[in-house]
Amino acid sequence: MSGTEVAPPGVGGRDDEPGRPGGGRRAEHRARGSRDRRATRGGGVVLGAVGVLGELLITAGVLLLAFLAWQLWWTDVESNREQAQLVQEQGWDEPLAPLEAADGPAVVTPRYDEPPVLEEPEYLTTFASMRVPRWDGEPTRTITQGTDRPNVLNPLGVGHYEGTAMPGGVGNFSLAAHRTTYGKPFNRIAELQEGDPIVVWTEDTWYVYRVTSSQIVMPDDVQVIAPVPDQPGAEPTERFITLTTCHPMFSARERYIVHGVLDYWAPVSEGVPAELAEVS
Repeated sequence: MSGTEVAPPGVGGRDDEPGRPGGGRRAEHRARGSRDRRATRGGGVVLGAVGVLGELLITAGVLLLAFLAWQLWWTDVESNREQAQLVQEQGWDEPLAPLEAADGPAVVTPRYDEPPVLEEPEYLTTFASMRVPRWDGEPTRTITQGTDRPNVLNPLGVGHYEGTAMPGGVGNFSLAAHRTTYGKPFNRIAELQEGDPIVVWTEDTWYVYRVTSSQIVMPDDVQVIAPVPDQPGAEPTERFITLTTCHPMFSARERYIVHGVLDYWAPVSEGVPAELAEVS
């Protein structure tokens, strides 16, 4: 067959040439195969992306759980250890030693005259401790000047609002502490009832306050720590105490506030308040 002859239709010709018998079917088959391969490749890409996304979500979940464990558990461990060490090093539990006496503790005689009042100390000075009998089982909590989280509330526990009254002073002795995490000193604040004692002591003096009320306010309601609580500008004549913490639990949306007033004072050298002896 010479190079000038035309091949018979369908024999030795180009199957994908339009108009030739048999060429259309093969072209359609190849096109369908090409579409299938593209679809397979596309499906593989989608499945791969889903797999990567799934792994990222699992990793994010593990990291979130680790963060929650650190925030809700490990910060308590660290802060409680630091606070217990401070109590031991500075001897804040020494006035409680009479509670361990075999024949019972010496109980102080309440005094209702003018109590001794410390000068307001410098920032980061730990100057007092406290216990709340209603919170039976809770350790002694130290009170340190200042209320910022990094240096006071997180590592040291209870902070004293600078510029407010000192223990036993006329005005509003105002304190802040965490309700959850970092040792959570005020975790059980909502348990307090009217008349409950709050016992504060310095190196030389016991101060026993009584709860008078509680309320929930917004974070910017600073009048709760005014010299007369909730009465900005009023001249104080009583000796108040105010506890502040976050509310609700695990949120900082609001603040839980407890107010109290001084009941009596007594020298540490005389023994312990009856309110502590009753729960020892």
